[in-house]
Parts: sequence; C-alpha cells; structure tokens
Amino acid sequence: MSETNATSRGLTYQAIGTLHTPYGERAPNQPVDREVEEGRFWLELNESYRDGLHELDRFRYVYVLFAMDRVEGAPVLRVKPPWAGGKEVGLFASRSPQRPNPIGLSIVRLVRVDGATLHLGPIDALDGSPVLDIKPYFARLDAKEDANFGWVEDMEDPAHQMDHLTARPHDHGHDHGHDHDHSHDHGPDHEHEHSHDHSHGHSHDHGPNHSHDHDK
Repeated sequence: MSETNATSRGLTYQAIGTLHTPYGERAPNQPVDREVEEGRFWLELNESYRDGLHELDRFRYVYVLFAMDRVEGAPVLRVKPPWAGGKEVGLFASRSPQRPNPIGLSIVRLVRVDGATLHLGPIDALDGSPVLDIKPYFARLDAKEDANFGWVEDMEDPAHQMDHLTARPHDHGHDHGHDHDHSHDHGPDHEHEHSHDHSHGHSHDHGPNHSHDHDK
C-alpha cells in the first residue's frame, strides 16, 4: 500500500491507511448509517500499525480523521451551507470541505476488526481517501448533554432540520390534511421541500450523488 502524504503549510502527515467506500467522485454530507450499505465501507490500515488496534474492537464507534485530498479551490472565509436557505456563516462555523487544511472528521460505527482491516458503517468520504488517525468514541466523555444547534437555532424547527441532514426517520408534527401517519425515513436519496402547509419551503438532496460540500 502506498504511503500517501497530506501536506499543508509546511506540516507533513503520513497516511496510516486507506478508506474504501462506494463513492468515487461525490459523497453524502453526512455519514448516514443504513443497513442497506453494510459491507461497503472499510478501512485498510497499513500493516506496520496493526498492533495499535489492540482492544479497539471493544468500542462501537470510532473517530476517523482523513485527508480530503480531492477538494479543489481555495478556502472561502464566508460560506452559505447548501441546506441553510441562503444563510451566510463563517467557514469555521460550518463544515465546508474547502478549508485551510482539508481534513475530514467522522464518527463511524465500528462493525468489526479483521487483522488490519476495520469494517465500518457508512462514512462520508471518497474511495481511496488517506486515513490520518483513528480514535475511540467514548460514551459520556464524547457526548455533551448541553450541546446546542448554534446558528441553526435561527431556522424554523432546528431539531427537524437536523433530522433531515442525518436522514433520521421522523414525524413532521403538523397536519397535512390526510389521516395517515406521516412519520417517514428521509433517506439519503430523498429530495423534497417542505413547510407547515406542505408547500415545502426548502429543497435539498440527501443522496450519495450530490456535492461533496461538507456543510454538516
């Protein structure tokens, strides 16, 4: 396996492995965990680091840091997240991939460890992305109970907005004039607009074939 380097501003980081995903050119905005994508994501660690995986399989989730090595264009300090209805925020208040140091960070389900191979749940990374580090995700330590939605709280129903971004099944909680249960799974291929009158006030595509702008 090649030792890919990710270099930025004079600091050189040597890749410790490679991610394998079904995404060749574009990836989802979020690592949506779907059973239909089982077996399509894995991390091949360089054999020289294999001993560093001891006891990692005791964890259900891991942090994966990777180089977004195919991001093009210079960083822009003010961005408009594609799902935020035109709102402008600072680069560091967003998850845009066009950053001074294009490093991706995802919390991913660890399915199992086979030798130097980590079988993962879905991760929002392109196939072949160089891996920079792996860290365990600890319950309580890494889950902050007082975390908020930041500037997303300015939007209508921020919790509902987050449900869409993460493709969680949820109930719209308002009357659409029909008597069936409107709880549904907004999966990564779901595209729609919605508002309280169901005329749908914003549009976005959660599919794996949309832009790799990481405004998570």
